[in-house]
Amino acid sequence: MRSYGPDLTPPWKNQAPAPEIAAERDLVVEEAASGFCGAVVRCEKTAEGFTVTLEDRFGKLRVFPMAPRGFLLEGKVVTLVRPDRSAAPVKRVTASGSIAVPGARARVARESRIYVEGRHDAELVERVWGDDLRIEGVVVEYLEGIDDLPAIVAAFSPGPGRRLGVLVDHLLPGTKEHRIAAQVTGDAVLIVGHPYIDIWQAVKPASVGIPGWPDVPFEESWKEGICRRLGWPVDTPAAWKRILASVNSYKDLEPALLGRVEQLIDFVTAQEE
Repeated sequence: MRSYGPDLTPPWKNQAPAPEIAAERDLVVEEAASGFCGAVVRCEKTAEGFTVTLEDRFGKLRVFPMAPRGFLLEGKVVTLVRPDRSAAPVKRVTASGSIAVPGARARVARESRIYVEGRHDAELVERVWGDDLRIEGVVVEYLEGIDDLPAIVAAFSPGPGRRLGVLVDHLLPGTKEHRIAAQVTGDAVLIVGHPYIDIWQAVKPASVGIPGWPDVPFEESWKEGICRRLGWPVDTPAAWKRILASVNSYKDLEPALLGRVEQLIDFVTAQEE
C-alpha cells in the first residue's frame, strides 16, 4: 500500500490556501458551489459562523457561509473574510471611475450645459457620471430629438463662459443626424456622437445578459423590435428599466460612448480651469 505521509492525505487533495479577500460592500464575487454572482451587501455573525449576503443584478439576495475557498473573484478562487474596520479607509470611486469625494456638496450650476437627445440618454449619463457632474456643477438636459437643434442652440446663445455640448445618437456620415449637426458651429459649441441607433446599444450586451443587440429592419420600430427578438414583453419603458438596472459603472458601457461623454464634460468645464 502506498503511504501518503502522517495525515494520510493524497497529494492531489492538498490544496494551497486561497488568497483572503475582505468582503467589502459592493465587491462582486461568485459563490463557487452554486455559481450565484452578486455584490456584497453585508457580513454577519451567526450561530453557524460568519455569512455573507450577495445581491445579483436583478436584486435577488442570497446568504452564504464564508467558507475557505468558497468564492471566485474574477475567475480565481478566494476566501472571503470580514473587513478590518480598523484599517485605513479604502479609496472609493464613482461609477465613472473617478475618485469619490466623500461629503462633497454639489457645486452651483454653471451656465454651460450638456444636451442629450432623450430621457433615456439623460438617465444613463446620470447613472454613470452623476456624481462627477454634481461636483462640477454641470446640468444635463434632454431634447426629445435633434430635428430643431440649430434653433435650440441659437436660443441657448453660447459664448464665453456659456458653452454647450451636445451628444447625438447615430452620428454617422450621410445620416440625418450628421446633416443637422453640421449646421451647428461655433467655438462655444461641441457636437459629438456615438454610432449606435439608440442609447440602448451603448450598454454592453453581456451586462444586460444577452448575446448581442439584434438587428431590426428599418421599417420596424427599433425598440419594439428589440423586445420581440429578445423575447421580452413589448413594453419599452419596462425594457429600458431592465437595461438601466444592469448598468453599475462605466465598465458596463461601450467605449464609443464613454469617450464622447468625457469629451463633453471636459469641454463645458474647460473655460474655468
